[in-house]
Amino acid sequence: MNLRGVFHAVGLLLLFVGVAMLAPLGVSLAHGGGDARAIAAAFGVTILAGFAVYLVTRGARDLSPRDGFGVVVFGWTAMAVFGTLPYLFSGAIVDVTDAMFETMSGFTTTGASILSDIEAMPRGLLFWRCFTQWIGGMGIIVLSLAIMPILGVGAMQLYRAEAPGPTPDKLTPRI
Repeated sequence: MNLRGVFHAVGLLLLFVGVAMLAPLGVSLAHGGGDARAIAAAFGVTILAGFAVYLVTRGARDLSPRDGFGVVVFGWTAMAVFGTLPYLFSGAIVDVTDAMFETMSGFTTTGASILSDIEAMPRGLLFWRCFTQWIGGMGIIVLSLAIMPILGVGAMQLYRAEAPGPTPDKLTPRI
């Protein structure tokens, strides 16, 4: 496996997550929330980590289909770990496991939550929670339309894997 190339892509993903934290930071500042410092700190840590990984892995070779699986595994893990930082830094969710669950629930768009009173959270963190779900939804669309064909997994293979019972031989492909 081309670990240098895999981690180069993970560094880019972390930079993307860090930049995504600017939106909830703006919401927090607009509403005068006390969570702005926590979101700004999470933004800084995520950008620094992503930039460090990106710089260390400069000049990485192209990725093979096999390396794509490494990008997915390490990318999801890194996004979930760094996505927990706004919750942890603000103190809104103090348990690391709960913060990881809330973040992974957002990025996977499952909608599950550990929070009993969601509306009590500051607006910037509420926006981050919603934004992780939006990012996760867009990520699934990008994965299905762009990345999976590169890895040799087409829509028909995905359909056969997900469809229950006997399936028709061919469907007309449409987006």
